[in-house]
Amino acid sequence: MGLRKVPDGPLRDGFTTGTSATAAVKAALVSIIEQKKQSKVNVHLPIDKILEIKIHTNEFTNDSAKCSVIKDAGDDPDVTNGAEVGCEIQLTKSKEIKFVGGEGVGTVTLPGLELAVGEPAINPVPRKMMTSAVQKLLHDYDLECGLVISIFVTNGKKMAKRTLNERVGILNGLSILGTSGIVKPYSSSSYIASIEQGIDVAVANGINEVVINSGARSEKYLRQLFPNLTEQSFIHFGNWIGETLNKISTSKIEKVTIGIMLGKAVKLAYGRTDTHSCVSSWNKEFVVSVAAACGYDSTTTDKILELNMAGRLTEIFPFNSEENFYQKLLEKCYFQSKEIINKVALDVYLIGKSGEYIKYKKI
Repeated sequence: MGLRKVPDGPLRDGFTTGTSATAAVKAALVSIIEQKKQSKVNVHLPIDKILEIKIHTNEFTNDSAKCSVIKDAGDDPDVTNGAEVGCEIQLTKSKEIKFVGGEGVGTVTLPGLELAVGEPAINPVPRKMMTSAVQKLLHDYDLECGLVISIFVTNGKKMAKRTLNERVGILNGLSILGTSGIVKPYSSSSYIASIEQGIDVAVANGINEVVINSGARSEKYLRQLFPNLTEQSFIHFGNWIGETLNKISTSKIEKVTIGIMLGKAVKLAYGRTDTHSCVSSWNKEFVVSVAAACGYDSTTTDKILELNMAGRLTEIFPFNSEENFYQKLLEKCYFQSKEIINKVALDVYLIGKSGEYIKYKKI
């Protein structure tokens, strides 16, 4: 789930699946009221901004409609960029506005999220956006009725396999997301939201110990060290160690193990908790200072300056638990992390390329 290199030049904002669904619902209801196909609608965003959204498809009868929008994530490499997000709505005699999950929208199966178990994974802010848009139209046209709103995402079940939804108990589809309505390129808000959801789900299911790691490969190795922990105990931080630790610091988690590979460890040791290569790079001079503190002279430290990537440090320092360089590096990772989760028990493991590991020996 790594990110592509950020394009050169100004980046274009996009809009969320929540904004897409709201545009579809609004257009669908207007098409019933006016008995006219809609080509575009204005959506009021939570950030007090109005966005004009193009309508992709629109079918209607006297009391029902189907409508869809093509989600545009701008220059963000979002899984759902270009996805067809839509709705089917049915007017009812009740004044209730009810949401149901259509094809490609996941169902909540574990406690800990903002939605009850059994509910479609349509998050609170998108629900509020759709409800407000519908209520205003019903009021403006003096209509006394309710709606059943079924949201769908074409191929959503397949796209969900590329997300962390199943890890947090959202099965058979995507989540309808969005807090601002806008997608900021490379802000990675959806990934960070999945991290926070993962921690909430872990706590809600009685888990007080988590293992945080960069992704599937490091998790595979760490699972062998912690065979008794459940799937929900393993949280992928990707490049966002700081956001993960901040969330943990406000939760009921009592123990954390960080499993980290060398490239990210060098950045964390230096205090860089966002380790994406577009945001931070490894500091060779800092690494030289770590080696010097371990007693290495310029013959060795000069070799560090010649390296083009941190992962090649194993060419200089043998990868084993007795190597002081790695212990000193892990010590710095430990204290950088402890500044954020000072009340939580912490262990740190440096993970090698083939699954070998070095555990930080606390003094």
